[in-house]
Amino acid sequence: MSTELSQRHLRTFIAVSSEESFTRAARRLGVSQSAASSQIRQLEATVGRTLLSRDTHSVELTPAGERLLSYAQQITAMMDEAILSARDLPHRERVRFGVSEDFAFTHLPDFLEQLRRELPHLEVVLSVELSATLHRQLRAGELDIILAMRPRARVDSVSFASHELFTEALVWVARPGFDLDVEEHIPLVLYPRPSVTREAALDLLEREGSAHSTAATSTSLAGLRAAVLGGLGIMPFASSLLPEGTVIIDEPRLPTLPEVTFAVVTRNPATRAAAAVASALQRHSPDLRTRRPAGTAGRD
Repeated sequence: MSTELSQRHLRTFIAVSSEESFTRAARRLGVSQSAASSQIRQLEATVGRTLLSRDTHSVELTPAGERLLSYAQQITAMMDEAILSARDLPHRERVRFGVSEDFAFTHLPDFLEQLRRELPHLEVVLSVELSATLHRQLRAGELDIILAMRPRARVDSVSFASHELFTEALVWVARPGFDLDVEEHIPLVLYPRPSVTREAALDLLEREGSAHSTAATSTSLAGLRAAVLGGLGIMPFASSLLPEGTVIIDEPRLPTLPEVTFAVVTRNPATRAAAAVASALQRHSPDLRTRRPAGTAGRD
């Protein structure tokens, strides 16, 4: 396999296996879906094995694909490290840091300021995504460390190190004065799948037999906040990370939402930069869960 083939095609392979979708992988890579499919076919032809099992609904790794994925992640990570080593000054280090949008809109600026003071030579490459997406990108080797809600699936303790920061109650959030009509379905404002808060809310309402419907969905916190402030419905959210202008509503008709765990997860072993950021997150974890005053600021 040529170097050019391994670079371009392995990164496409990693993206498709991470996203479990040619469409999403192509969008992330900035190429057409047909180009992504073509690169995977070329890689499979080079390897001489089928790497991905495809049908109209899903994309899954074959046994050969599972074996290649680990090597692909190592190869691309080493190439990135080699390029960074040649480009940067010896004392500079880079960390690819993924954060759920809850923190990006609330406590993250304060934490990054502290991080700059403690690690002035650190270059932070920041990604803001849904928690489930961040976990998937970490598994794919595209991130070094994430701060996100912990999904239901257990974290592989051999490949990853997970440290619980705190447990947070989910609450129902609406605009001030929102009136929940007792005769109507509960109108929900939700992130699309995959979303920890979405699954928690829908599972609870279905178990309780509460009539509900989706009033709005958005991939961004700005979109969700606009829908809530526009009176379209209510949404589940971490209690200390409320979006600006929203309030917690206490309505007897609404069941109590479960708690969620926020954790910092790194690859095992972690890079020196990722380990330093993880240590800083654990030291500053009390500040990350301090509730803001009502009416001020929070995405899973």
